[in-house]
Amino acid sequence: MKAGSRFLNAVSAVALSTSMVVAGGAAVSLVSVSAAQAAVIQRIDVRGASRVSPETVRANLTIQPGKDFSNSDIDASVRRLFGTGYFSDVRISVSGSTLVVVVDENRLINQVVFNGNRKIKDDKLAGIVRSQSLGPFSESTIESDIQSIKGAYAAIGRSDATVTTQTYDVGNGRVNLAFVINEGDRTKIAGINFVGNNAYSDGRLRAVVNTKKSGPLSFLTRKDVYDEMKMRADEEALRQFYFNRGYADFQVVSSDAVLDETTNEYTITFTVEEGERYNFGDITVESTVEGVDANELKGLLESRAGEVYRANDVQDSMSEISRVVSARGYPFARVTPRGNRDFANQTIAVDYLVDQGDRAYVERIEIRGNTRTRDFVIRREFDISEGDAFNQEVVNSAKRRLDALGFFSSVNITTAPGSASDRVVLIVDVQDQSTGTFGVGAGYSTGSDGGFKLEASIEERNFLGRGQYIRIAAGGGSDSRSYNLSFTEPYFLGYRLAAGFDIFSNTDDSEDYYDVDNKGFTLRVTAPITEDLSTTLRYNYTKLDYSTSVDEEEDLARAPEDRKLSRPYWDAVDGSPWVRSSISQSMTYDTLDDRKLPRDGIYATFTQEFAGVGGDSDFYKIYGKARYFRTLMEDADVIGSLSAGAGYMTPTSGDLYVFDQFQLNANDLRGFESGGIGPRMANGDALGGTTYFTLSAETTFPLPFIARDAGFRGALFADAGTLYGNDVDIGDDSARGTSMAWRASIGASLIWSSPFGPLRVDYAVPVVKEDFDKTQRFKFGISSTF
Repeated sequence: MKAGSRFLNAVSAVALSTSMVVAGGAAVSLVSVSAAQAAVIQRIDVRGASRVSPETVRANLTIQPGKDFSNSDIDASVRRLFGTGYFSDVRISVSGSTLVVVVDENRLINQVVFNGNRKIKDDKLAGIVRSQSLGPFSESTIESDIQSIKGAYAAIGRSDATVTTQTYDVGNGRVNLAFVINEGDRTKIAGINFVGNNAYSDGRLRAVVNTKKSGPLSFLTRKDVYDEMKMRADEEALRQFYFNRGYADFQVVSSDAVLDETTNEYTITFTVEEGERYNFGDITVESTVEGVDANELKGLLESRAGEVYRANDVQDSMSEISRVVSARGYPFARVTPRGNRDFANQTIAVDYLVDQGDRAYVERIEIRGNTRTRDFVIRREFDISEGDAFNQEVVNSAKRRLDALGFFSSVNITTAPGSASDRVVLIVDVQDQSTGTFGVGAGYSTGSDGGFKLEASIEERNFLGRGQYIRIAAGGGSDSRSYNLSFTEPYFLGYRLAAGFDIFSNTDDSEDYYDVDNKGFTLRVTAPITEDLSTTLRYNYTKLDYSTSVDEEEDLARAPEDRKLSRPYWDAVDGSPWVRSSISQSMTYDTLDDRKLPRDGIYATFTQEFAGVGGDSDFYKIYGKARYFRTLMEDADVIGSLSAGAGYMTPTSGDLYVFDQFQLNANDLRGFESGGIGPRMANGDALGGTTYFTLSAETTFPLPFIARDAGFRGALFADAGTLYGNDVDIGDDSARGTSMAWRASIGASLIWSSPFGPLRVDYAVPVVKEDFDKTQRFKFGISSTF
């Protein structure tokens, strides 16, 4: 018998037994209702409960001895008893002054097991089903569990998985419950097509959506899994793509997924309507809030007349105005953009109206769908909490922050009416996604310290669902070893402060005549200043051990150009171990639209460091780098970037050490070895320098004749740089390259956004160099954007 029918039968039984207390033909139902509404019982008799105690049954009743009760109390009691899941049937009747509650108990589950599952482990399935050991055996709960298991398999591309159950009676009213799973074949995506697109090709739009066509390595990325939620997210990604490129009338007409059962493959088709492309027209600000001057708010606008219409610019302008007005004491102020299309000139004039919105307060924030991420990780991204004034722009900002975390495949925030007209309930629907990666990277260098180098790492961006970041890495080559551990708590002490540490140990035996052992740690804390600007404070500790088997007296007796170790390196060996203890402060400005493949924005960092907080080193450093990205050809997806870097340092006491001065690595100036340019001793030992400048221009593009979903791109680049100046004590020896001299190189690259991480092969040809520079034309390794 279904729970719903049992419930109706129980209510009927109550009406029948109550009508028997009074007599009366046609008037029975009327009299029985009034009798029930005025009824008072003196005791409660529970029958049929053996495993569940009578006290538990009574505790779930809304009816108490000595108190009036009505039919609604009987209904509520029946619902509560069924809701416990312990009973297959409930009957309530009144006999004189006694309320009789008769229950039929569900069997108890002795053990829950899973059979036939290989792709999803037992512990994960146990976490998504509600049927538990020592819990009630409930048909409705089991049916819900079957759907949950099917949903888990659909999320990994096995939507045709089937689930059945088997039960084994073990006596004493207990059963073993087995979920029998046929995982089926993995569904794939044969193609992703677009209809109605004229401004952008199918290939460009395929790069926008997160769902990808199946390929040889799709089993690693899982991006070729069809899912209804992902389809909705892809639709939104298309809308944002067009809205931010001037197509304010764009809409997704439909999105269809057709399954070919013979091949078990989906073909996905998005039908779109692009509309016309607009520029911004006149932009104004109006205010009806007393005390808020509209003219003072104009400087906060991100949108500019004549520029291509971008929905993000409108959103950013609304958020900034709302933030400033709220900070001035107007928490209910509302910012509304009003657009006026000029179809003849294809412009949209925008008027930002600041008015006094309705007074509403947040009653509660309800979070749904998070199976792994803790509630508090989501709640802390909101700058409002229960009881605060409701502000839509604050909610929008929270959604952007939740999206940026990368913990969820979808984030949707809606509102519902609260318990009063001025109360609002925020409903946050999220869907967790994988945040852990295991990476294996390889690199090859042709320089003097060349050879293959390998690195393996484990990274988790949402550790234990608490939003914490942890990374463990180990690597090395034939002559080197490295170990690293990083941890970050993004909300230190409950504030929006990202605090963490880095521990490292590096051993390098690649040099011919000396070895270096480098160990240390960094403590850091990062605080946001604005949405795009942050500052980081660090304490850095490094201990360097130098060792050599060369006889010092014999070596120094040789001519400078014949020495195995020059004077500064002998000083390092003699003084080993050296300790560098420093504090540093960085400013970071980040407006990139995508961290993996930036197409627009700026990433800039500026750092100053002071060494002398104990230890042997005493210096002041200042250095920084900025990189600007811009899409050069939208449909062809050609991206250009320019970067510039510079640094200067000076000793604060005595001379500098070799390991304190700047060195340019092979990523700063391609075509040259790490430490391949700059001041150098007669025997070739690199001294580093006190001043450097770098410049770079690069353009990247999809490789022709290769599907863009494969993640391959090409690049052409030109680099230039100089490293000069020296404050190391070199005794009576002389050094080359201490004066400013520019080097330059040109080259090409192959980039692959692989499932193992971004890989890159560079081939660079030095076109301007010094005779004593050390070059390196070929370099293979993990790609570094910044």
